[in-house]
Amino acid sequence: MYRDETYWGAPLAAFGDPHARLLVVGLAPAAHGGNRTGRMFTGDRSGDWLFGALYRAGFANQPESVRAGDGLELNQALISAAARCAPPANKPTVEELATCRPYIAREIELLTDLRVVVALGRIAFDAFLRAYAARKPPFGHNVASQLPDGGPLLIACYHPSQQNTQTGRLTLDMLDAVFQRARQVLDG
Repeated sequence: MYRDETYWGAPLAAFGDPHARLLVVGLAPAAHGGNRTGRMFTGDRSGDWLFGALYRAGFANQPESVRAGDGLELNQALISAAARCAPPANKPTVEELATCRPYIAREIELLTDLRVVVALGRIAFDAFLRAYAARKPPFGHNVASQLPDGGPLLIACYHPSQQNTQTGRLTLDMLDAVFQRARQVLDG
């Protein structure tokens, strides 16, 4: 489908507001999404779901992300990932996650007003906690845990992968509920 396109094919940086109060952590760039376009969650169906939810919650100026330079801006939100390159078979290795951990740890450190983290999927959830060096709260869709010592609220979310969205494990209403919850925390 994309054979005539030039792929980014390199590690991806986080995308969004450098002064974000919301951090969204995903798994890794999709082979034909972020790996192709050079921007997290851009150009694939997971991104369609994610950016639509961010838009409806007031964190994005438009509901879709097609390519870098398409005018998309995030407000109070930054998107990162547990792994920075598209992993073989969409499953990053333990070594790859460990190699990428310093990047997300540094992003956390730089987000001085971080109040909410949404982890998209179990791998992202665990990767964030390893980078944050926090105790391990329970994972479950739309389960929130206040991290200790004034840390952010961590909200677990099923990943908006086709496997989850096409089977109904994650619906638009469920995804919207997560980001509406994040919005309420930031506004409240």
